[in-house]
Amino acid sequence: MGAGPAGLFAADALARAGARVVIYEHKASPARKFLMAGRGGLNITHSESLERFISRYGAAATRLAPLVRAWPPQALRDFCAELGETTFVGSSGRVFPASFKASPLLRAWLARLSRFGVAIATRHAFMGFAESGALRMLGPEGEFLRTFDALVLALGGASWPRLGSDGAWAARLGAQGVRVTPLAAANCGALIDWSAIFRSDFEGAPIKTTLLRHGASSARGDIVVTRGGLEGGPVYALSSQLRAATQKYGETTLTIDLRPDTTLECLTRKLSRRPQKQSHANFLRKAGFSKVEIGLMRESRRSGLPRDAETLAALIKNVPLTVTGVAGLERAISTAGGVSFDELDDALMLKKLPGVFVAGEMLDYDAPTGGYLLQAAFATGLAAGRGAARYLGLTPDQLGAPLEQDQAGLSPRQSPNGRAPESSNKYIL
Repeated sequence: MGAGPAGLFAADALARAGARVVIYEHKASPARKFLMAGRGGLNITHSESLERFISRYGAAATRLAPLVRAWPPQALRDFCAELGETTFVGSSGRVFPASFKASPLLRAWLARLSRFGVAIATRHAFMGFAESGALRMLGPEGEFLRTFDALVLALGGASWPRLGSDGAWAARLGAQGVRVTPLAAANCGALIDWSAIFRSDFEGAPIKTTLLRHGASSARGDIVVTRGGLEGGPVYALSSQLRAATQKYGETTLTIDLRPDTTLECLTRKLSRRPQKQSHANFLRKAGFSKVEIGLMRESRRSGLPRDAETLAALIKNVPLTVTGVAGLERAISTAGGVSFDELDDALMLKKLPGVFVAGEMLDYDAPTGGYLLQAAFATGLAAGRGAARYLGLTPDQLGAPLEQDQAGLSPRQSPNGRAPESSNKYIL
């Protein structure tokens, strides 16, 4: 269930082991969020050391470590190369396909699955389980039951629900006694109550090379002023902390260093040279500060900018902003929370539902952007696919001959409602 990276890779592993595989997808086409992620340049994984890489998963690092080690970043790069997409390491250490796009990779991947006999049926939603244990499905012609020998759930989290992952599965698994940590937005923007003037003048304005701090944590990079607050890589990196703090206290303080490469002492000396009659704005502009940076300092200090160089330098190095929350799931990059690892065995099979495996963003982990989300999707998809193969008595990674397709990969025995997927659907392989 689910035609995102985790579901497709689980299907890949099962098909290679000799299973007949059908992928059901809620939306009209597969991997919509994957394709959207590729619009700005698909960050497939990261090149840092494996131990450092695994540590990025925080509290879930111990449980994800063996899965990522079994399918490390280099294995993912090799897989892309097999599909005809060479990868390269950017200046930040992030890894990208040479095309910078997701669509060529997805087309080659779907063609590979087709050769393995995998069928994809779109417009089919997961509705839970019947008392008999059969899968409850909602297809184009209504609800029906579907028996299975093994099932991999890769239904995503709840971020960007219009792309297919709406988190409705949480209640349906909860009804089976499966413990699910409440889903919450992750890698999302910070909410700040800007003044009307600042919002009008600077909405959409970028602020380059900043250092954001919250508590003992910090993150560096470019940020953007939005109508509701701030977005950008450093904001996303701190968003989980900001969410926890605002949920507990109602609001929290985020500070911004506008000149992270300049010491406070050096900045104080530079600012002490201001001519007496020169205005703040003119002086700061000539000192290299943009209009949005000057506006941000004024926004944080409604009483006006300080005139003495030492206090002004301290403000530039620590612009305080009051954060009232984080952006909602509808625009979050990823989701925190999900199926607790305590509910799963080492093969990612649900202990309460033998034969049902879980992969991808459904799992209870929180990862930053930078390739960690996709790496975890592939690694957990592979682990669930291999686990399902072993559950079926198959040997994982033993590539057999492509299967002859019957009713686009579905036999009457496999489809209790007697219907094959939509024959007109171009994504049936």
